[in-house]
Amino acid sequence: MANNLKLTIAIGDNSHVADIKSGRIKPEGIDLEFINVVPQIGAFRRMVRRHEFDICELAPTTYLIARALGAPFVALPIFLMRHFHHNGILIRPDAGIESPKDLEGKRMGVRAYSVTTGVWVRGLLQDEYDVDHSKITWVVDDEEHVKELVLPKNVEHAPVGQSLSKLIASGDLQAGLAGNAGVGRAGSPSAGTWKQVSADYPELFPNTHELEIEWYNRTGIYPIHGTVVVKDKVLEEHPWVARSLFDAFMEAKREWLQKLHAGEAESAKDKKYREQSLIVGEDPLPYGMALNMPSIKALQQTAHRQGLTPELLPIERAFVDPQG
Repeated sequence: MANNLKLTIAIGDNSHVADIKSGRIKPEGIDLEFINVVPQIGAFRRMVRRHEFDICELAPTTYLIARALGAPFVALPIFLMRHFHHNGILIRPDAGIESPKDLEGKRMGVRAYSVTTGVWVRGLLQDEYDVDHSKITWVVDDEEHVKELVLPKNVEHAPVGQSLSKLIASGDLQAGLAGNAGVGRAGSPSAGTWKQVSADYPELFPNTHELEIEWYNRTGIYPIHGTVVVKDKVLEEHPWVARSLFDAFMEAKREWLQKLHAGEAESAKDKKYREQSLIVGEDPLPYGMALNMPSIKALQQTAHRQGLTPELLPIERAFVDPQG
């Protein structure tokens, strides 16, 4: 329709949003102009630094930091990635790490300090295993998305030209997060190397699946990753946009779920979500405020405890409830 609202959007490629990106499913009253940024992490930076898009997929910790510092966009409870974090904590077998507490005093690699995976892992280690993450030296090889973020004193930058995988191979690092594969500082040799490292070093927790089931059943927390943000100005002028977008993402996901459980969605990510549905239920990507409140609050509190946000934002400042 000629009178539709035209909005720019940058979201990653995932099966559950494919029908939106193809244009087969359209949000009512909106014409979306898709800006493809590969990898999507590049869009994160463009959004938090230059507010470049009307709608954007963001890492939720990046979003919470930016929002707390006055960013002019707000999140919808649409979470495009989810996964647990007992897995992917790699250790050198000769580092003397027999239990999580042994990470104290060690050097651990993570792409950036504020990366959401790192935030969830530090929170898990602290809450479940009494690990003081301030006693771990966190070595990063990328810049933080939000440039204004002040890092704690126990964060170091890897030397230029030294990837995290090289540092763990040399013994300079005793542990690292495998979930940080494939993205490094511009010009860094780190791209892709964590995937190679993952096969060479054991997991801190060998029984991750059982731990994840027990933790989820006890806490109700299902870690959120990609979220969708919309510029404040768009919602101030057109408040109906929130519900229109939410409904379109829900419709696309419903159709994907049918394919997922019929065995017709077979990408690596699809298979991961099919496995996670055995833990969390038929829908491994729940949207909406009510279903996600334990996870939202847990991430807010964890990020704040780690000094990443200056305040705990009220939920109504952090999220717009399109169903409210």
